[in-house]
Amino acid sequence: MSATLNLPIIDLSSPDRRSTATSIRQACIEYGFFYLVNHGVNTEFVREVFHHSAKFFSLPLQQKMELARKEYRGYTPLYAEALNPSSKGDPKESYYIGSVADTTLVHLNQWPSEELLPNWRPTMESLFWKLLAAGKELLSLIALSLNLDEDYFEKIGAVNKPAAFLRLLHYPGELGSDEEICGASAHSDYGMVTLLVTDGVPGLQICKEKSRQPQVWEDVSHVEGALIVNIGDLMERWTNCLYQSTLHRVMPTGKERYSLAFFLDPSSDCVVECFKSCCSKSSPPRFPPIRSGDYLNERFKVTYGSEKNLKCSIQSKN
Repeated sequence: MSATLNLPIIDLSSPDRRSTATSIRQACIEYGFFYLVNHGVNTEFVREVFHHSAKFFSLPLQQKMELARKEYRGYTPLYAEALNPSSKGDPKESYYIGSVADTTLVHLNQWPSEELLPNWRPTMESLFWKLLAAGKELLSLIALSLNLDEDYFEKIGAVNKPAAFLRLLHYPGELGSDEEICGASAHSDYGMVTLLVTDGVPGLQICKEKSRQPQVWEDVSHVEGALIVNIGDLMERWTNCLYQSTLHRVMPTGKERYSLAFFLDPSSDCVVECFKSCCSKSSPPRFPPIRSGDYLNERFKVTYGSEKNLKCSIQSKN
C-alpha cells in the first residue's frame, strides 16, 4: 500500500500574489506538484469534455487509426508509447492536440469529423484556450516565486508562441490491476509545466526523490474542481534544480480511467539557461544553455521513435 500525499493547494485567484508565489515556491521545492483551484475551468465543463473524450476512445480501432499520430498530433493506440524504453509499451491510448493559438502550426492538428463526433472539436479547442489562460497566469506567479518580474517568461519569448499540447488519455479498466505493469511508466515531464485534469479514478503516484533506492511511491488523491500541476524538466534546468521535476506514474486499478494533460512548454526557439536568481559562485549552473525545441525533440524521439514507423510498431506489438 502506498501512502497518500497531502499536496499544497494554490488559489490562482488570490489577490495576495506575493503570498501565493511564496506557496508555489515551497510546493515546487518540496514536491514539484501541487493542486490549483479557481483556475477558470469549471467542473460542469470538465464533465462535458470527459464525455466527448470517452466518445472518441469508444470508437472502433480502425476509425481511430484513420487519425493516427502525425507530427505529434492525433491518435496513439495501446502499447504504442514507451515511457520506459525497456517495456513493450504502456497500456493506454491517447490523443494529441497541438496549439490552436499558433496560426503557423494549427493546420497540423487532426480532428474527428463533425458528422462522426458533433461538437467535439470546438469543445477541445475551448478547453485548450481555458488551460492556456490558466497556465500563463500560473507562470507569472512562478516568475514571482523565483524573484523575477511577473512578465519574465514573456520577456524571454517563452510564451509568445508556446509549444502547448493538449493530450486526452484513456486507461482501459479491463486490463486489470498488476503491480508489475504501469498504465504510464515512471517518468518526469519534459517541458515547463503540466496541468492535469483527472476524472476521480485513482492511479497517479509520485516519487519525490529520484535517486533514492528503493523508490518510494505516494498516491496523489483527486480533489474535486482542482487541477494537478507539476514542474517539467526544462523548468528544473532553468531553476538549477531548485524546483524539481518529479517522477510520476499511473498504476492500473482495474477501473477505466480518463485524464487530460495540458503541456505548456516554451517556444521552440526560446533558449533555456539558468535564471540568475538560481545560481551563484557557490552554486554555478548545472546545465549548459539549450534551445527548447532541440531539447524537446530529442526527448520525444526517445519516447516515440520515428513517426513513420508508428503503424509498423503498433502491428508488431499487437
